[in-house]
Amino acid sequence: MTGGAYSIPEVQRLLSVLAAGRRCAEIGTAFGIGAAAIASTAASLVTVEIDPERVAKAREALAGFANVEVLEGDWRDELPPRAPFELLFLDGGNAKDEPGVVDLAVVGGIVVLDDFTADREGLDARRELWLGGALPVVATEIMTTPEMSAILATRIR
Repeated sequence: MTGGAYSIPEVQRLLSVLAAGRRCAEIGTAFGIGAAAIASTAASLVTVEIDPERVAKAREALAGFANVEVLEGDWRDELPPRAPFELLFLDGGNAKDEPGVVDLAVVGGIVVLDDFTADREGLDARRELWLGGALPVVATEIMTTPEMSAILATRIR
């Protein structure tokens, strides 16, 4: 579970570690909390949010980061011309369910999906997509808190 409309502190720390020195993108900026964690160590970050009110708040929150570009719109339109990215954080909308989102990452790039609950049996459709071998990634699920998990995937082709 998120902190409402933002990444929990554990995921923020994970993102800042993974983003270090990388060219990054985020889908689902919300209010810019996760983006700030990425931007704190990233070489650059392009973050996309579809909700105009959230975009305005995110732009305010991220104004101090020279390495961040906050875009308003649909990630399908905004990110492909700017791709590929070395780190891709899928934090909003339906991007976690779309196989083509992997194409935004470089081969060897990392894709992060958070907000999974740990108390489950078997694979749900989203986990099956990312962990089941259908995508050109190698992936694993890690615990971010005792109740929550994230999927880390690396594009392999």
